[in-house]
Amino acid sequence: MSHDPKKALRELRRPVAGRVRLACVLSGLGALAGLAPFAGLVELADTLLATPVDSGRVLLVSVLIVAGLVLRAAFTSVALTITHVADVRLQADLRRGMVAHLGRVPLGWFTRNSSGRLRKTAMGDVDALHQLVAHQAVETTAAVVTPLGALAYLLVLDWRLALLAVATIPLFAAAYAWMERGSNEVLRKMDESNARLGGAVVEFISGIAVVKAFGRARRAHAAYRGAAAEYTDFFAAWVRPMNRIEALAGLLVSAPVVGLVTVGGGAWFVGQGWVSPGEALAGVLLGCVIPVAIEPLGFSALNKRTAAAAAVRIQELLDVPALPVPESPRRPSGGRVEYDGVRFAYAGHEVLHGVSFTCEPGTVTALVGPSGSGKSTLATLLLRFHDVTSGAIRVGGADVRDVAPERLYRHVGFVLQDVQLVAGSIRDNVALGRPEATDAEVVRACRAARIHDRIAALPRGYDSVVGQDARLSGGEAQRVSIARALLADTPVLVLDEATAFADPESEAAIQEALSRLVAGRTVLVIAHRLSTITGADRIVVLDGGRVVETGTHGELLGAPGPYARMWNAHEEVAA
Repeated sequence: MSHDPKKALRELRRPVAGRVRLACVLSGLGALAGLAPFAGLVELADTLLATPVDSGRVLLVSVLIVAGLVLRAAFTSVALTITHVADVRLQADLRRGMVAHLGRVPLGWFTRNSSGRLRKTAMGDVDALHQLVAHQAVETTAAVVTPLGALAYLLVLDWRLALLAVATIPLFAAAYAWMERGSNEVLRKMDESNARLGGAVVEFISGIAVVKAFGRARRAHAAYRGAAAEYTDFFAAWVRPMNRIEALAGLLVSAPVVGLVTVGGGAWFVGQGWVSPGEALAGVLLGCVIPVAIEPLGFSALNKRTAAAAAVRIQELLDVPALPVPESPRRPSGGRVEYDGVRFAYAGHEVLHGVSFTCEPGTVTALVGPSGSGKSTLATLLLRFHDVTSGAIRVGGADVRDVAPERLYRHVGFVLQDVQLVAGSIRDNVALGRPEATDAEVVRACRAARIHDRIAALPRGYDSVVGQDARLSGGEAQRVSIARALLADTPVLVLDEATAFADPESEAAIQEALSRLVAGRTVLVIAHRLSTITGADRIVVLDGGRVVETGTHGELLGAPGPYARMWNAHEEVAA
């Protein structure tokens, strides 16, 4: 679904629109108060040139000049305070809303969207609204009211002074109009290029250890270099001609140029007897103020387009369909898992074709097959990373689509190869599935997972923060995730072979922890190494999204089928 940038921006700003309007009123009053000193200077000049000098009038005008400056500062300060508070609240609400919404999005959506793009939307795009909300409304109001008020005052003094004050502005406006041609499309392409650059950086950094270990750093740099070069070339090609025009436009409204025009014209007007010296002074001062006042209008157009593009991406993120939640949720009973004629299509391509099998309570079922056979997809469907296209997956007699997500994840746990520990204490990481767990229960789970001694040796024990004073190896992080699953104590467990990439020492500890974890549970194992699932109660062999064999290790070896061939190949490699 495509969004109109202006409408998207308007919708995002709606919660703070009232505060911004109030700030604009105060800014307008401040701009008018800021013109009072100029009117006062005219009176002051004429009074001082008169003979005799009226000292009482000089004092009164001086007080009014100071009062105007104070009022301008006060109104502007209050207006900016209001908009900054509004901006902070808007950004907080947007980020909370995005986090809450992403918490309802199917987990499989995250595998198709790079962390770099998500980070840009949640951080960079929300930050892009700051200038628009906190500054632009106030500054634009002042940029409009100040020149209009100044022109009105100059018209009262003499219409020729008003024309002289704006003599260079049409040329300035023409230069900016030329620069704005096609800028919407340019900004769109720049945002896309920037997103690709951010994604390339994140992907390179996340895989740097493996890249360097295998000596492929030069090739791995290629994607990043290509994205960086694309962004640099595009930006440079756009900016070079803009810089020349912008320099010319700035010169037209610069103080020396405007001052030269207004001083020369004002002197001529005084010589002709059209205006007084004080009025000519007002023309010079306001002539220099007007271009400076309207300069923010040129930047406001760019800021608004940048914010509008960001608003579209934020709105698109908020429009990602949430995982459907049942109106009358069911509660699973027991640990029986049934795959019933499961079909699943991704991007219009069906990858599972009517898969059916059952995992009985208290048994271990292993999924094996070549890469791309559908093993991981079947496991993630049980966890509702996606919903099935047709057929059903039932846990404890309830279709997973009829179970509330929070209830499902209290019934079905998982331990994956790619361990993710949150930025918090070790205790928080272990208790992620059961925040209400006591310290004794957390320690008991960590002892069972064979990770307690390592945690106790950390500087602050269970209060050590991951990534700061707790730097764990892959095997240690895996045992923390096993402790998390033990503490959650779910009757059903999805296990993506946790020892596939562990070193021998860690593997022994992980296997011992897993033996405690799987006891008495219904376990679905995604097997990468056949030697680890020979003791499974049932092995389901997949190929091309279909079940081609089922049975125990012994039964499948006795049949000249795909499993036997896979086992023979495994044995040859092991030998």
